[in-house]
Amino acid sequence: MTSADRSASRLETAAAMRVLAHPTRLRLLGLLRENGPQTAAQLGEVVDEAPGTISYHLSKLASIDLIEPAEPRSADQRERWWQAAAAETTWEPAEHLDDPAQRAASSALEKSIAQIYAARYSEYVDAMPTLPAEWVAAGTTGDRTLRLTLDELAAMRSELESLMHRWQEASARHDDADETTAPVALVYQAYRRP
Repeated sequence: MTSADRSASRLETAAAMRVLAHPTRLRLLGLLRENGPQTAAQLGEVVDEAPGTISYHLSKLASIDLIEPAEPRSADQRERWWQAAAAETTWEPAEHLDDPAQRAASSALEKSIAQIYAARYSEYVDAMPTLPAEWVAAGTTGDRTLRLTLDELAAMRSELESLMHRWQEASARHDDADETTAPVALVYQAYRRP
């Protein structure tokens, strides 16, 4: 099954969540999703790691079916090309609350992702003065504290996911060579505050 055959990979086990929780692996998976098939050497240049280290992390991602071999893009038979197996990875933290090992693995993965989100937003804030003003004006960030019922929170989750998928479909219609487009990060969170 190729990435074209499925849109999401689902993590079911604590072991799989622990594999993905590693920051370098999260970054590698993101790069394969954003930039398409690449080799360990190409990825190593971006994340500033040795190809051998990158190959190790790629083998761990492949062991849980998040990435898969890709068709070679060069004549060099020594190169091994990789691609993301799906456009996104999902898991349901609520399904892991009763098992201490799964709860800990899910929590570690959530925290690793939160750290990446925070680092990306910090990079954006630092880069803001160098970006075209119209792109900065078009972006947004904000937060609200809402008083909602459980059903209302579930409905909002569904609406947010639907909205994200609609814009993801629009994004898929743009060619990478289109100079009027740029990568846009979309991060949303809705959760009951403790």
